[in-house]
Amino acid sequence: MTNNETTLFAALKILVAEDNPAVAAFIERALQMRGATVTLAEDGQQALDRLASQSFDVLVTDIVMPHVDGIALALTATRQYPLMKIIMISGYPQERMRAHNLDALVHRIIAKPFSLEEITEAVRDVLTAPQEPFD
Repeated sequence: MTNNETTLFAALKILVAEDNPAVAAFIERALQMRGATVTLAEDGQQALDRLASQSFDVLVTDIVMPHVDGIALALTATRQYPLMKIIMISGYPQERMRAHNLDALVHRIIAKPFSLEEITEAVRDVLTAPQEPFD
């Protein structure tokens, strides 16, 4: 990990919406090891509640979740927080295809299972890529 990466992650606030506790803990550990502040949400509704009370730089969301799925969460989050970067994760190929239809809203889609390096690389990439806010 470079000094630039340490600086990049140290100031970062990330919301992780994932209904599988093991996957959520894996993502949390991976990003905290890089220095990010990570907040977990068990589903899309809890993520919306967290977004209403705190600001985040990045949203990492599973696509398939109870109550509010990741796609509905991404649509709402993008409208309300246009500068927040969104990374979607899914183990279901058909759901990843649905998310690809949201290319203008979603900054990156990752297939499960993924490695510690893949999730940290995705966060690093969305933060360093030039991106205009969505209208």
